[in-house]
Amino acid sequence: MKVRSRTLRLVLVVAAVLLLGGGSLGYVLHARQRDQPPQQVAADASFTLAEPGLYFRDEATGRIARQPGGRTPRLTGGPSCDRFYAAGERALCLRKLPGVPARTQAVVLDRRLKEIRRVAVAGIPNRARVSASGQVLSWTTFATGDSYATSAFSTRTAILNLRTGDLVKSIEDIPLTIDGARYHAPDVNYWGVTFARDDNRFYATVSSKGRTHLVEGDLRRWSAKALRTNVECPSLSPDNTRIAFKKKVSDDPKSPWRLYVLNLADLREHPVAETRSVDDQAAWLDDTTLAYALPGSDGRRSDIWATPADGTGTPRLTVAGGSSPGAVH
Repeated sequence: MKVRSRTLRLVLVVAAVLLLGGGSLGYVLHARQRDQPPQQVAADASFTLAEPGLYFRDEATGRIARQPGGRTPRLTGGPSCDRFYAAGERALCLRKLPGVPARTQAVVLDRRLKEIRRVAVAGIPNRARVSASGQVLSWTTFATGDSYATSAFSTRTAILNLRTGDLVKSIEDIPLTIDGARYHAPDVNYWGVTFARDDNRFYATVSSKGRTHLVEGDLRRWSAKALRTNVECPSLSPDNTRIAFKKKVSDDPKSPWRLYVLNLADLREHPVAETRSVDDQAAWLDDTTLAYALPGSDGRRSDIWATPADGTGTPRLTVAGGSSPGAVH
């Protein structure tokens, strides 16, 4: 009976993902189909973040790899992670732990990819971000068990400040303003945090009552306000002037999203040249180029593509068999 019960819970989790209606659900389903390494391993001693390049999760091994640029082949040997991001002096590695209910390890690493802190949280790994300084980190997991959710499924988004040591395991209780008024609802969910260079301002998606909003948050004041609707998985440009995001443009479950860029000065938006449905939190390789994961031709592993952020150009395949892209300079 215990085995049947655990199997049923796994089925319910996957079914709930389909019902949630946002928040990069495709990644969760895709992650369950990928080949997983037999065990979690640390980085090889020679593999560090000292060299610039595109760092990403190698889908074949589950370990972090680096693409130096040009025709140079990828270099492997990083730690095993389900989600990864690096900036400044720190990296964040999310690892799904075995067993039921689903649990995740959020592992903070230094530039040598040596562990400096570990936090265990509920749910399935989904999003990872590090501020430009490396001092503020955030992760999102999909979790089960909220009584308000008819699907029994929701998100958990945490923020860790390494300068102060403060850890907020769920930012759901941050005072939120929508349309100029304080907003209260039992179904508020946050995901996809991205940080400004000042390590105080941040952006994220908040979902409630079937709508998604882009919110701007203030860590010191511990407050958040909605800026506009239909914005998911924001990613702030290095110059802090634009946000790349996925926008729902269709009810077709096979192609609901389109990648857009929002100008924060006037809140005007434009689509990028990528016309396929992008269910990912795009990463800025620099101030002009976005990288993101799309399902590979084999239907199991992801590929990393890049496209200009200004809407011109043509998407190009950057890494075959990769996910969680992030540029280290």
